[in-house]
Amino acid sequence: MTTNVAAITETPLPLWRNRAACASLPDDMFFLAGDDFAGMKRAKKVCADCPVKDECLEFAILTNQSLGIWGGTTPNERRQIRRRWLRDLREAS
Repeated sequence: MTTNVAAITETPLPLWRNRAACASLPDDMFFLAGDDFAGMKRAKKVCADCPVKDECLEFAILTNQSLGIWGGTTPNERRQIRRRWLRDLREAS
């Protein structure tokens, strides 16, 4: 079964998505079971040289994506980044 990225995000796909290294790959390659470490490694490898990796990660953090590999990060990695980002915002205000 293929995961529909647009349904997960509940927003239209951003324009940078067309230039992503994963654009022609099946979505389910990036939406894996939590214990599929080999699959995560393969997905992260695709992201490693992606020309829009930073935009992808920013999108995932800003829209609080809780599933899948985005910008070369797992959901747990993004939660940590988001926590630091929110902490830094609080401290700056």
